[in-house]
Amino acid sequence: MRSLLSMSAALVVALSLSACGTMAGDAAVSAEGFPTRTADGLLVGPNGMTVYTYAKDGKNSGMSECYDECATNWPPLTVATGTVATKEHPLIIRMDGTRQVTLEGQPLYYYAKDAKRGDTTGDGLGKDGAWKINRR
Repeated sequence: MRSLLSMSAALVVALSLSACGTMAGDAAVSAEGFPTRTADGLLVGPNGMTVYTYAKDGKNSGMSECYDECATNWPPLTVATGTVATKEHPLIIRMDGTRQVTLEGQPLYYYAKDAKRGDTTGDGLGKDGAWKINRR
């Protein structure tokens, strides 16, 4: 019985992960969990959704200032344990032990109210426009 439950759980996980495959769109999907740029230069997460930086996070401070309710509204872009950082995308360790992706040391987040790829509804929100997209 235990073996059957383990196999069932493994099947559910495998099917869930297979549903996370590449989707059509103008954004390249990053298999490593790091952001990429769309054709118009917008920085997006591996799921194709816009990522943001937060002005309260100091560049290269090695920490995030966004937790609790903030992290509910602005979920951090995280990667699995064992993921190797890149020069452009160093990683920081959050208080809960998760590994958050940064852009040149600035932690990256999604905005919970962005509904589809290309949405940038969080850009300029917060005190003094603290939340920003990154477009080159």
